[in-house]
Formats: sequence, C-alpha cells, structure tokens
Amino acid sequence: MVRKPWRGTGEAARIHERMLRDRPEQRATLLVDASHNGRPTTLRAVGLPSDRRPAAVRGGPVYTMMVRQLHAT
Repeated sequence: MVRKPWRGTGEAARIHERMLRDRPEQRATLLVDASHNGRPTTLRAVGLPSDRRPAAVRGGPVYTMMVRQLHAT
C-alpha cells in the first residue's frame, strides 16, 4: 500500500518488484482479506493472479490467495 499522493503512479508496482527481485523462492504467496475490495484488484495489476479461498473455520474470514511465479521451475 502506498500513500495517497503516490497512488496511480506505478510506485507500488516498482516497490513490489524490488522486494521480489532477488528472492530465491520459486513463487510468492499472499493472502488478502477478501472484504478489502480494492486490494486484490490492485495486486493483480502488479502480477499476482488470485484464487478466492473459503474460510478455514466456519464463520471465519475469507481470503483471496494470490500466487506469483518468481522463477522458472
């Protein structure tokens, strides 16, 4: 998340790329609370496709799971 003056400038995508650039893992996984409507859309824009998951516990929160391949397997 970036502060309001930098929203829509591409800065979030640049920060995201810098954070993941040198990671040795094959993929990055992020769980986002599905009740936060704009976040999954924003994260898809920086290359994290999503897959909605049911709550782990009945009545618990529902998360959107986002996975991005970092390196070829």
